[in-house]
Amino acid sequence: MRLHTREWGAGDRTALLVHGIMSDSRTWRRVAPALADRGYRVIAVDLRGHGLSPRGAYSPRLFADDLVDTLPRQADLALGHSLGGLALSLAVERLRPRRAVYSDPAWASAGPEVGPEVFAAFKHATRARTAALNPRWDPEDVDIEMATLAAWDAGSAHFLGGRPLTGFLPDRPVVPSLLQLADPSFLIGPEAADRLGADGFTVRTVPGAGHTIHRDDFDGFMKSLDGWT
Repeated sequence: MRLHTREWGAGDRTALLVHGIMSDSRTWRRVAPALADRGYRVIAVDLRGHGLSPRGAYSPRLFADDLVDTLPRQADLALGHSLGGLALSLAVERLRPRRAVYSDPAWASAGPEVGPEVFAAFKHATRARTAALNPRWDPEDVDIEMATLAAWDAGSAHFLGGRPLTGFLPDRPVVPSLLQLADPSFLIGPEAADRLGADGFTVRTVPGAGHTIHRDDFDGFMKSLDGWT
């Protein structure tokens, strides 16, 4: 499947951005221009079932295959958030970017398992509820979230087919890789973070940031990328 993409910049280096569930490429409204200012051509996808990309069956492997079908090989940087981090980790062997950043990736669940019906219910969330759940977001990010929810196929929340979110922690980084964590992360717990650090990932936490780090604390998000962009 060829995914819809958005681009910023025309630099000599290439950065790839992959969003999380319920979102689309518009979530990178601040990150993409910042990377473009650093000399990147930035390419952001809409995952299948999100934004302007086609609908279809949903699974982690299919999300990853779509990235391989759509994005260039050997980019200078690839960054995936949440579901996008999971998809990127399953595609990284084939995409082979020079560096990878996994922003609070959906590799496991550090707390009680959240069922797909909980995510699907957000399809009908009001603006007031979205703002209340994300008090640190700029109003423009809340507006974008409402637009991306309207464009999202809630069926994609069932991408695990009833299985728990487990078994996706990588054994090792395929390329030099940064694991960027929320504080606390409800996906990557301390024990998993320690194991990933011991296995070769650089692990950084953005203090006080929620799961969508780039919206909760844009400055902290960018600072966390020091040395990786």
